[in-house]
Amino acid sequence: MIDTIVVAIYLLVIVGVGLWVARGQTNLADYAVAGRSFGPLIIFATMSASFIGGGFSTGNSANVFLFGIAGIVGLWGFSLKEILVATLVAPKLARFPNAISVGDIMAEAYGKVGRIVTGLAGLFLCTGIVGAQVGAMGIVFNVFFGIDRIWGVAIGCGIVILYTTFGGMRAVVATDVIQFVVLAIGMPLVLYFGLQYVGGIDALIAAVPADHIAIPGHHYGWVGLIALILTFLFGETLVPPYVQRLLSGRDTRQAARGTMLSGLFSIPFFAVTGLIGLVALAIDPDLDSNLAMPHVIVTVMPPILQGLVVAAVIAIVMSSADSFLNSASIAFINDVLQPLRARPVSQRESLTLARVVTFVVGLMSIIFAVTIDGILNILIYAYTYWAPVVLVPLIATIYGYRKGTTAFLAGALAGVFAGTFWDNLLEAPGGVAGLVIGVFVNFVVFSVMPSTVNMRPDPALD
Repeated sequence: MIDTIVVAIYLLVIVGVGLWVARGQTNLADYAVAGRSFGPLIIFATMSASFIGGGFSTGNSANVFLFGIAGIVGLWGFSLKEILVATLVAPKLARFPNAISVGDIMAEAYGKVGRIVTGLAGLFLCTGIVGAQVGAMGIVFNVFFGIDRIWGVAIGCGIVILYTTFGGMRAVVATDVIQFVVLAIGMPLVLYFGLQYVGGIDALIAAVPADHIAIPGHHYGWVGLIALILTFLFGETLVPPYVQRLLSGRDTRQAARGTMLSGLFSIPFFAVTGLIGLVALAIDPDLDSNLAMPHVIVTVMPPILQGLVVAAVIAIVMSSADSFLNSASIAFINDVLQPLRARPVSQRESLTLARVVTFVVGLMSIIFAVTIDGILNILIYAYTYWAPVVLVPLIATIYGYRKGTTAFLAGALAGVFAGTFWDNLLEAPGGVAGLVIGVFVNFVVFSVMPSTVNMRPDPALD
């Protein structure tokens, strides 16, 4: 009972803070980048809370439960991505002082077509990733409170939709900071009590299959492990929520510092959530892998602390869902609707429409959650329609290279076709995800296409 009260208080605080900071918003830019007012520590907290969603926590535990610690190494591809973005990309975004979305950046090189295609890809990606978090919400509420999975989805997603719809980026960041503190304390506590429960690290190693401790392990092999690293390296590179955070810093230097801190933090955090999966395997090898983390929490955590940790798990899911919900609405309003309309949408209309789209995308995400099995599978499926379409021309644009709309469309079509063909018809030979193939195909096609504009890099970047 006391644990339920702790969780209820936490949820009320999150809703209250989210709605409180929603006051005074008058335009889409404020809804998207919150006045570009954040320093490096706030960017670090909100970016970290956002990427540590259901896939990188409960999904990571489930994956390690099934296949071993090689899954942790695979996720470190994401950590490498954060470090590379902080070093090589974030400083270049000073060239786009008025941008509030990925589409705004792409429009400079590929015009209306590039903006709309990017907006549609971003909308699909964000809806899919919110779906992954929604699926995790259903599991959390079912395991901890005995609520039917569908009702768990409705409650958890409903709370996120409420404060994200009205609060925009300010609500997302304010709640992310709270959620980051809770999860940064809660997850190490779970691992600590889990190790104590199974008898320590040596007892854990003795209790699980030897190939679960080996790298690359029996399931992946070296090709499969490298492919997994590349999947997470490419999959979320410069996805809409992260670009919005880079654009919401007071300046690019502070945005880069916050991103670097986030990347470094992710390395031990992925190890913690992955090892919780091994603890679950030692406790009950016959467990449903999706329940690995919740089962450990229920089994090993003492009262009150269990409530704190359940709040941390809910925080993990909500902090990612709210970010991608907000970005989905910005992608649709700013990058799809605005360029298609003959008459520009007013600031007040844009803000209202963004809130409506946030609500609708929240409902759409439930479809992903109930039709695709496995949280990490949902993430990888959503990535396939982002990185092979947008990543190569986006980085080219940020570095000042222009090849024209034809090269952009040719690369995007080739990339998404190659990724889809590889996954669905060839069934991902060697365990290599289609999005990795799609990115490379896009790069080749984009590079060999004749340029219709000046190809030289912008002198301002030298």
